[in-house]
Amino acid sequence: MTSILDRYPKQRPPLPQRHRDIYERHYVANRTAAYRTTTVSSRLEAWMHRRVAADARDGNPGATLEIGAGTLNHLPHEPTTAPYDVVEPFARLLAESPARHRIRHVYPALEDVPGGHRYRRIVSIATFEHLTDLPAIVTGCGLLLAADGVLRVGIPNEGTILWRLGTAVTGGEFRLRYGLDYQTLMRHEHVNTADEIEAVLRCCFGSVRTAVCGIHRRIALYRFLECRRPDLAVAARVSADRAERRAA
Repeated sequence: MTSILDRYPKQRPPLPQRHRDIYERHYVANRTAAYRTTTVSSRLEAWMHRRVAADARDGNPGATLEIGAGTLNHLPHEPTTAPYDVVEPFARLLAESPARHRIRHVYPALEDVPGGHRYRRIVSIATFEHLTDLPAIVTGCGLLLAADGVLRVGIPNEGTILWRLGTAVTGGEFRLRYGLDYQTLMRHEHVNTADEIEAVLRCCFGSVRTAVCGIHRRIALYRFLECRRPDLAVAARVSADRAERRAA
């Protein structure tokens, strides 16, 4: 199998106890932009939301599935006319969102989406960097796409100098608030770099178009990827490998 796919599934580095004690409280505050730096970050992240939703602004985009919907902060960028389903394991984030009424179906995991469902669009914002078994999710998305469907992904440009400089500011506020090292939390959360995510997408799709919020891949804060023509042979191999691991 292609070498990048052989890196998966990954093992998430464990969190020290003090980080675990504040983890959920910080996660909710981060997703709801409760802190000063996360408010700034949410404004910068709007670039990802605009790019991901750009294809949906003209007419009815068809049924959409969002992977890692969080507090539904992407939903205001989407049209209100099309069916919208989400995958989100952290139910508390959805329950507290005022946009919850716009959702048709909620699934705790991608594998809970009925196999007969087909989506014209699958979207994801700032989620793929967190996934320890990224190829399984990417190929699962491909199998749920309609024949002319598209996967549209926005990610932080993790693994580059500009992204590290950006997180240093957030890390300073995190240390002042909790007295803890922010990079320890980031190593636990961001298990995939932007380059790894793009490489996996290119392995699993026949067409991948990219754009960056910055100058180029090495000097940018965010990356956008539009993926078409899922490779069903790769999807079958990933699925077989996953079944073999589960049976072992």
